[in-house]
Formats: sequence, structure tokens, C-alpha cells
Amino acid sequence: MASDAVKRVQDKLFKGTPAESPQDLPSEKDIGAPALTIDIPKPSTASGPSALRPKLTKPIDTTPSVLQDQEAEPPRAFRLRLAETLGHDYKGAERFRLEQDGKKEKHWKRWGPYLSDRQWATVREDYSDNGDAWSHFPHEHSRSRAYRWGEDGIGGISDNHQRLCFGLSLWNEQDPILKERLYGVTGHQGNHGEDVKELYYYLDSTPTHSYMKFLYKYPQRAYPYEQLVKENQQRNREMSEYEIMDTGAFDEDRYWDVFMEYAKDESDPDSIYIRITSYNRGPEPATLHVIPQLWFPNTWSWPLEKPPMPTLTGSIRGNDNIKCITARHATLGKTHLYCLPSPPPVGPSNDFEVDPDIDAVDPELLFTENNTNFSRLYGGNNETPFVKDAFHDHIIPSHRPPTSETEEEGFFSHRTRPRTASVYGGEPEDVPEEGPCTPFPLLPTFVNPEGKGTKSAAHYVFRDVPGHGGCAVVRLKLTPKKIGRDLSLEDEVVFDDAVEERRQEADEFYGGLVFGPISDDLKQIMRQALGGMLWTKQYYRFIQKEWLEGDPTQPPPPPNRKFIRNREWKHLHIEDILSMPDKWEYPFFAAWDTAFHCLPLAVVDPAFAKKQLDLLTREWYMKPDGQIPAYEWNFSDVNPPVHAWATFRVFKIERKLYGREDLAFLERVFQKLLLNFTWWVNRKDQGGNNVFEGGFLGLDNIGAFNRSEPLPTGGILRQADGTAWMAFYCLNMLNMALELAKHNPVYEDIASKFFEHFIFIADAMTFKEGDNEISLWNEQDGMYYDAIEFSPGHSMQLPIRSLVGLIPLYATLVLEPSVINRFPGFKKRMEWFLDNRPEVSARNMANMKVGGKEQRRLLALADKDRLVKILEKMLDEDEFLSEYGIRSLSKLHKDHPWGMDVHGQRYEVGYWPGDSKSGMFGGNSNWRGPIWLATNFLLIESLQRFYQYYGDELQVECPTGSGDYMNLVGVAEEIQHRIIHIFGRDVQGRRATNGGVPKFDYDPHFRDYVWFYEFFHGDDGKGLGASHQTGWSGLVAYHILQSGVTCRLPKTPRTPRSVLNHYFDETMTSEFGDEPKSAYSGISAFELNTLGDVSPAAL
Repeated sequence: MASDAVKRVQDKLFKGTPAESPQDLPSEKDIGAPALTIDIPKPSTASGPSALRPKLTKPIDTTPSVLQDQEAEPPRAFRLRLAETLGHDYKGAERFRLEQDGKKEKHWKRWGPYLSDRQWATVREDYSDNGDAWSHFPHEHSRSRAYRWGEDGIGGISDNHQRLCFGLSLWNEQDPILKERLYGVTGHQGNHGEDVKELYYYLDSTPTHSYMKFLYKYPQRAYPYEQLVKENQQRNREMSEYEIMDTGAFDEDRYWDVFMEYAKDESDPDSIYIRITSYNRGPEPATLHVIPQLWFPNTWSWPLEKPPMPTLTGSIRGNDNIKCITARHATLGKTHLYCLPSPPPVGPSNDFEVDPDIDAVDPELLFTENNTNFSRLYGGNNETPFVKDAFHDHIIPSHRPPTSETEEEGFFSHRTRPRTASVYGGEPEDVPEEGPCTPFPLLPTFVNPEGKGTKSAAHYVFRDVPGHGGCAVVRLKLTPKKIGRDLSLEDEVVFDDAVEERRQEADEFYGGLVFGPISDDLKQIMRQALGGMLWTKQYYRFIQKEWLEGDPTQPPPPPNRKFIRNREWKHLHIEDILSMPDKWEYPFFAAWDTAFHCLPLAVVDPAFAKKQLDLLTREWYMKPDGQIPAYEWNFSDVNPPVHAWATFRVFKIERKLYGREDLAFLERVFQKLLLNFTWWVNRKDQGGNNVFEGGFLGLDNIGAFNRSEPLPTGGILRQADGTAWMAFYCLNMLNMALELAKHNPVYEDIASKFFEHFIFIADAMTFKEGDNEISLWNEQDGMYYDAIEFSPGHSMQLPIRSLVGLIPLYATLVLEPSVINRFPGFKKRMEWFLDNRPEVSARNMANMKVGGKEQRRLLALADKDRLVKILEKMLDEDEFLSEYGIRSLSKLHKDHPWGMDVHGQRYEVGYWPGDSKSGMFGGNSNWRGPIWLATNFLLIESLQRFYQYYGDELQVECPTGSGDYMNLVGVAEEIQHRIIHIFGRDVQGRRATNGGVPKFDYDPHFRDYVWFYEFFHGDDGKGLGASHQTGWSGLVAYHILQSGVTCRLPKTPRTPRSVLNHYFDETMTSEFGDEPKSAYSGISAFELNTLGDVSPAAL
């Protein structure tokens, strides 16, 4: 029988009960621990190192020192001891770590999920003469070829400078290669561009990564590499994508659920518990090889002067003969990966009894060098006898070079074979790949028998794991400590207790964000969204000069490569942890994506959010002329100017939730944005008339023409959205200037400058060219449209009802009377301008002279009449309003596409609610109907701001034609709820984002896990595009925290509007501290560690 100590841990793991909790701390039930626990097998008393839980004989090294507790039996949880020590100052163990990290007392963020999910086929690794990154470094090369600019892996971690990496590899005894990185089709192979073809989930993470959880679903059948490529290539853009679930690889549940958990030591950020738990979901026993890897990125093959070589060496440590890999690095120092023996596999029982007569599973340590296998890839000579793909050859016999008939077993011949694709078995043997065949050197082994190298692995083999939930577990610990000073290496109960404590602290952290009766399902969605955003951090390295010129020890790049892309960004020098849109499909930063990432990130970690916004304006990112880099495929592309908006929102979120005003951050970014604003004015306003072109502005295929190229019609495209984005930019700079003017009067004049600039931009929505006037507003349709100006006096509107016509609503700002009165210089200049320039200030915008609710003043492109006309179409379910948010293109164009013939070619826009049917911008995103959370988010905030001005006086019909009228904050909440319904379960247990796949909705091993796609089907809410876009789609967490309390189940009647009364607090004071004001939301009594209200007005 298992010992009492083991039983105690099992009770916590399996039943979700807390270990101990005083009355003043929330219980597990109160903080909404998600139902994502992992059953861990335990050894029996006989096989364990100790039947009793050992005492902690050393004091706990943390701050403050009074946390030391040597006498506890069993030791009490860290958060309980911390709460007793800090008393009323206790805000949670994770908040305590964030404070320590912020004060630089302990570097809690040194280790994190900073590995990419895909480094192959990135622009950074592309040294081709045509810029075809997909072909230059394909997946087939990734196991054999050293990366130059980063590393990838499955569920991996690294330090913040990516000096040492850890990741998972697996083998099911069927695949031709180890599964050590995620696979997907390339931009050339997919019928809608690149797409990952794997099942994996980011389940949980705290901001300091003190606890993280990741799930990978690994087929027991051979992974269908060639099948996925062949079928996707055969499909056209009209057809759906061919996914891994379509291949039959998961039929009969023949797959493994492989959970990876990371937990940092309570007081040592460099000591990390790693637990890998694998479940056989299939009907029969199966064998699994679990091969965690530890390696150094290759930094030595590129420079003439070699850096000090890092080393990995193997040894056996301690009385229990624990296998150990020791890493030594010149700047990182020395650390150890202890690879503990694993209990043998057990059946699907909560008792998890281990037969003491069965030997533990002891790993085999493997070592090689992280060097390119030139011999395999190119028929050349290898730098070292042991190379990057050695573990594939060592473990998988079919991966090795074929032996001759005359050779003795165990030796390898000089025979040749095709260089890569043959391992998949789909290519005829007599049709070699392009390039030389492969001679292999004579060696008795593929791995280094001396137990040293720069790449290492611990090879665990679990034979005959029982079906229907049988389990195998691997425990490792990465730590600089010696084995005799760490009891968790000697007692698995202590090890698992530490992991469980970090999980409970994660529960506590996320529970502190939630207020009110939010459903458990929405809490899990929120937590997975935020956890996914924290998982999609990545170490991103790009030094343009080195990348463009090539490396002195390598063949020089083709001469014309210098003219393909990013030539003018010579100053770029990036080596940072950045927030990625998606670490597989978009493993690079994208400037406007980052802005949206930072809002939900600011709720959990404002320091990281601020760092992202600050970095993009630093001199080693921003060009000297003020342009912010877009993304690595073309840093010069133009994204919407949302940086100022995100900066001020993050500043205000931190002020409200954490009680801190980081004015230095606000001022530093504001000063750099002055340069960026000037760049926009000088580069994107060709005629100097405040009408901005901008190009595609992140909306890819939204127009009939490619807006980043010259028009086939000739003339100039006058963009309604480009001009509206600049008005939006102006208002955010104005708002920031007024905030800074509270502390420095110089900014009062700058605020006046942006006020006047906004007026001129607003006037340009009906712009003049001599005596001719061309309007971007169509009075008959009640919408803004782009227009082509062929020559003075000759223009044509493009009557496409799209986001282009809704974006002018973003440009909205409400000024409180207290703000205007506080700055007499600004007030005087504003009143003079309104009195003396009425021909400008009264056109195309709300009347600034008319006070709204409580005499607020409104700055907006759309006056009340235009606002109502736009909303009439935006809230029409036959046009923009879907069950799941606001469509990017009106459904009107389903039956009434708009187009024109130019020089014999048809240019047309129709309603495509799903994937793109054109190849414009790669064809992997679509703005002709789907729902995008980022643009919906800005619409919601605009409605909230309009409500501040109009109050209950303005009621609109929502949906149009329903007879149900509500104020604009009610409309905003209705859109929020519809977005939440993309992810939430309906009354039948379905999630719209799953696209109607029954297994995803109902299977107990799938139904609680959610993917956060790039965009969503305009009619049914199905997730589309990048499947792990936990970047801006993570905004759903923000919506849940703000309005989840009143969110109904999908496909149920709306909540009566009277419930919205809880959003209004008439006693909330102005953010400028002068007089009371009414604001959107909040339960004002909430403490700083709860979200409360984070709407624009409340902030």
C-alpha cells in the first residue's frame, strides 16, 4: 500500500483539495481552480526512497528572512507562511514574486517559455537568392542543420538570452524521425498558406513562469507527414484545409496525452522542477520513448574568433545513482539537469500502485554536438564526428544509413541515399532529391561514448503502458544546486508537493483577477487565454548587419540577396524576449499585434507589457526617421498606428490595478511617438492635405485592389481608414499630452497642437483640391468609403461596406470639464479655434461647442447623425452583426459583390465569411467577412466613450430591426458577449470555435481545452487562420474580466438591460481628481488586486 505521505499528495492531485489554508486565504473552490489536474503515478513504499515525508532541515532562502520555518512537520505551504509574514500586505505568492522581480531582488523571469515553436523557414534563417524562406530551410533540414538565429522545440524553455535550452522529444516506434519539433505545411504547401498540423495546448502559466503547463497530443500511428502535404497541395482555396484529425491518425483514440509542467522553487528562480506525464488514451498497451533534451544553441560556427565553448557532461550522482547532465557556460555558469529514475507505467487507477518487483525506468544519457550534418544534407565533410541529428540515428534504426551486405552489424557504410525526404517513405528510391547523395563516415556509434557534447538527452523507454489511461511519468530538475542539498531529488513526494504548491499559487493569482459570479467555463477560457499569451513569449534575435552580410566562416550570401528585403533597416539590433502573435505560424513580432497583446498582458504583468511597447520605440528598433518596424517579412510595411493608444491604456491599467503611475514610461514612449507621428505626416500624406494613404494597413485583402501597390486604374487611393487611423492617433497623443501636462506644463502646448491637428484631419474626411471637393462620406449610404482620385475634380468612391467605413468611429475622445478647466492655456486655445475657425471645426465631426452629459466635450469624426447611420448597418444581422461579433465585411456583399473591370481583368470584393479565396498577402488571412477580435475591441471601446458623452439620451436599436433599444454601453456589452460566445460552451456543450467537430466538443480529453485562433468565421464562429494566435485573440480574457458577470450562455436570450445598472457608479471621481463623474463601470470598492473596471472611462 502507498504510504500516508503519498496518499496525502494523491488526495490533493486527484480531488483538487487544498493542502492547508487559514481562514483569511481563499480556498481552491473560491478561486476557481480549473479542472485541468494531472493524475500522477506514485511509487509504492518499497520503491520509494522514504516512506515518510522528510523534514526540511535547511532554512528557506527567501525575503523576508522570517519566512524560515525549520520545525514544520509536514512543511507548510509557502503561500501560507508568506501570508502570515506579510499580513495585510499579502497580495499572493505570485504577486510577491513579481514585486521581487521588479525590484531586481530576484530574477524570476530569467527562465521561461522562450523557445520558438518554429525556427525553420523563418526570414532570419533564409540566405537564399530569392527570399523564399519556406524552401531555403525546410522542415526536413531542421533536425540536421544548426540554426543561426534561434532555437525551437516542443513545450520548451530557455534562459532569457537563450544560452541554454530545454525541450521535449518523443518516439512512438512508428515514426521515421523523432518528434522533437512541431510540424506544419508551408506557405507553398497549404491551400490557405502556412498552417501547423499538430494538437497542442498552452494550458497555464503565471507571469513569472513559476508554474506552467503544456499539453501535446502525440499519435501512436506514424505521423502523416506526406499525407498532409499531398492532400493540402491538391486542395484549392475554395476548399477547407486538411487537418491532422482528418488523416485518421487519432482514430480509436490511439494517441498519447503528454503533459509538461514546470515549477520553480519557492525561493530560487534558477531551480526548476520538470514533470512530464504521458497517458495512453488508446485501447491497447503501447510503448513510448520520452526523450527530454538539453542543448546549447550553436554560437561557435559563425564568427572567425570562436567564443568560449560551452560543455555538457554526464555523470551519476548521489546514493540513488541519479543520472545528471551538467551544463557549463561562460556567462550562465554551471547548472545541472537531474534525470530521476521513473516508476514503471501504471494502469488507469487513482491508487496508482507500483509493483515493487518491477524495476524503475532509468534513462540513458546521450550526447552529441549541435553542429550541422553536412554529410547527410550536402555530401560534405562534418566539422565534428557527432552532429545535430545523432539521436535520430541512435534511437531509430530506419533513420540510419543503410548497411552493406558484407559489413558486420553495428558498423555503417559509405553507401549513398537521397539526402532528406526518403525518411518519410513516400518518395521512390530511384528518384533522389536535388543535390548530392550522402556518404556517411565509418563510426561505431552516432552519439559520443565519452558522455560530453553541446547537445544532450535523457532517453526513457516505457514499454507496454496500459491502455485507456495508463500513465508514465518523468521527473527532472534543472538547478545549480548539488544533489545532497535538495531533498526533492531524493523524495518524489517532496518533488510533487513543490509542483502542486506552484499550481495552487497560480490558482490564487488568477482567482484574484475574478470578481462576481463568472461561470467556471469562462474562468477556464480566461485563464487559458492569459496563460497562452504568457507562453507565447519568445527570445527573438536579429542583427541586420550580420544577417545581410553573412558570416565570415560561411559561404558568402548571393549578391542579389541584399536587395530582397529589409535592406534599409541597417540599425536593427534585436536580442529580446518579445510577445509573439503565434510561435509557429508567426514566430516573429508584429508591431500592431503587439499593441493589442499588451492590454491583457498589463492586467497580469504590467512591467512586461510596458517593456514591449518601450522596446519598439527604442533606437535599435525604430528607424532614425521615426518608422516602427512592422514584421520580419517586410519591416517597412505599414501597420495601423495603435502604439499610442496601447501605451496610454497600459499606463492607466497599471495605475488602477496596481496603484502605480509610471510617468517615466509614459513620457519616454510619448517622446519617441512624436518622431513616429512626424514620419506618418511626412511619408503617408503625399498631398499635404491630411488625407493618408498608408497602404494595406494590416487589413490585407479588404479592398478590391492591393492597397500596398499602385492602382491598376491609375490615380491615388484616398483611404478612409488611413485618415481615420491618424485621427485616432492624434486623439491618443492629445490624451497622453494632457496626462503629462499634470506634471509638466510644457505638454499643455503639445496637447493644443494635437487638438488642432485632429481638427484638420477630421476636416480632410471631406477634402478639397482647389475648388473641387471630394468626400469620403456617402450621405445616401450612410457610410465612409475609400475613393480613387484620378485627377483634380475627377474621383470615384469605392462603395464597399467594410471595416474601412467603421474605423472612423475609433477616433473618439471625451474631455471632462475638470480636465479642460485644469489647463487654462489649452482651454483658451481650443475656444479660440472653435470661435475663429468654424468652417473647419464644425464640419465632419461632433460639435465641440455643445456639451454632452455633465457638460463633457466630444472630439469625434462622426457626429450624432453619422454615428446613428453607421450603427444602423453595423448592428444589422444581415450586414455586419454576427452572432459572434462584428464582421469585417458586410454580408450584403454575399448577394451583391462589388467590382470593376480594369484592362480586361476583374477586381471584385464579395462576402467570404471563412478562409480567403485569393492569394493576396499569402492567402492565409481574410478580411472579407470574418470576425477579428482586435478591430472589434476598438469598436467596443469607442462605443463606451460615445456613451460617456451621450449617456442614456442616445438609444439605438440592437440588433437593427429587433425593436430592442439600448444605450451605447449596452451595445458595447452585447458585442462583448457575442465575442465571448465564440469560445464559451452553449446549452448543448458546443463551442463555436471548434467548428462543429464532435470530438473537440464532447470528448472529456478535449472539451475543456480551447484554441485561440487568428480570426473567426463570420457566420458560425469557427476558428480560422493561425490556431494558436493567443496574441490578440487573447483579448477575450479582457472581455470576460470586464463583462463575464452578465454574459449569458450562447444561443440563449439576452439579459434584460436593467442588469446593466451595475456598470454605473455615480460617485467615482475623475481620474484628474477634481469632481465626480459618471463612468462605465466598476464596482469601486474592489481592491487593487481585482480587475474591477478597466473600461476607458473608469481608467
